[in-house]
Amino acid sequence: QVQLVESGGGLVQAGGSLRLSCAASTSTFSIHTMGWYRQAPGKQRELVATMTSGGITNYADSVKGRFTISRDNAKNTVYLQMNSLKPEDTAVYYCHAGASGRGTVTYYYWGQGTQVTVSS
Repeated sequence: QVQLVESGGGLVQAGGSLRLSCAASTSTFSIHTMGWYRQAPGKQRELVATMTSGGITNYADSVKGRFTISRDNAKNTVYLQMNSLKPEDTAVYYCHAGASGRGTVTYYYWGQGTQVTVSS
């Protein structure tokens, strides 16, 4: 089992920055890809950015050049540095992780979500 705990959301003015953190706790699983998704009111949850344990990243086009994902594999922690925030970035941001135990099956986990609100 894996538990994901997020922190770092809040209210910021347009053009400002926020940094999200997500720590994965597990005693038996290996964490593979970690990342961030977001869901705005009335919209579907969408990918923001992901990073594999080997450092390969993937970003949504809407955040390229403004957001940076990073991770500390030793701490099973992933970060999302968000710069030049826009009102349309307002959403609940969810941490996501893929992990496996002794077998080859990968299980996927979600954090509880953290609210990011960008005022204009």
